[in-house]
Amino acid sequence: MREVPPPSVVTRTASDGYPIAVAHWPARGDQKGRVVMLHGVQSHFGWYGRLGEYLASAGYEVHMPDRRGSGHNERDRGDTPSLNRLIADLTELLTDLRAQTPQAPIVLGGISWGGKLAIVTTGRRPDLVDAVALLCPGLTPRVGVSIRERLNIFFAYFFQPLKTFVIPLADPALFTADPDAQAYIAADPLSLRAGTARLMAASSILDIGVRRRVRQLAKPVLLMLAGHDRIVDNGKTLALMARARKAALTTIEYPDAHHTLEFEPDPLEHHRALAAWLDKTLSS
Repeated sequence: MREVPPPSVVTRTASDGYPIAVAHWPARGDQKGRVVMLHGVQSHFGWYGRLGEYLASAGYEVHMPDRRGSGHNERDRGDTPSLNRLIADLTELLTDLRAQTPQAPIVLGGISWGGKLAIVTTGRRPDLVDAVALLCPGLTPRVGVSIRERLNIFFAYFFQPLKTFVIPLADPALFTADPDAQAYIAADPLSLRAGTARLMAASSILDIGVRRRVRQLAKPVLLMLAGHDRIVDNGKTLALMARARKAALTTIEYPDAHHTLEFEPDPLEHHRALAAWLDKTLSS
């Protein structure tokens, strides 16, 4: 994996006092807009440094917040009070960015699990988002917990909400076929490998919200899919996104790629495609 200069990291304090680490790449040259990119359930912004660097070099200011309880956020590891709190964390960031420069367009991006949060947040606050970019979004996952585990999570949510459950993504080969990237994921101390019953419940509620909110999408949407994705069901994802009839949908498929495009041998291919879509979308 090619090393890139680390981003600047700022700490935002959410309205409930929780400190959230946010990676920031300032735009180089004239700023074309802002991109807020959300990571997956297990990952964090450290996985996507090359993407942040490329978009910044293409003229976009990039913000990648680590979800509370994950990545560089050590407090309440693997936990969230509720889905509403996760959405509030994100809308507070988007609101501040909109207030700074109201004329600057904001694109909300979601990678894997982050795609679900991007859709539901856009549905709730369309005034804060001008376009949506979904990179192998976990809208219709192939992997998940068993029915028995779901029942255990359900009961724990009411009686032991901080009880933890293993996130069913332990095999790095689910994310990438690259041996170096697999070794990085396996050894990554910031990867989230377990979540509380509250986080698991929030994720399940988010699944329900996606199916409802996708019909309300009325923004330009980019959908990137990987042909060898073992985490996401591409066919079901395409069928789900077909319901977004009000959205201007652009779909790009990478037949030979795996779930985490950032770990492909040539991630610049999807970096360039994303930047080109941003240029076209935000200039029209």
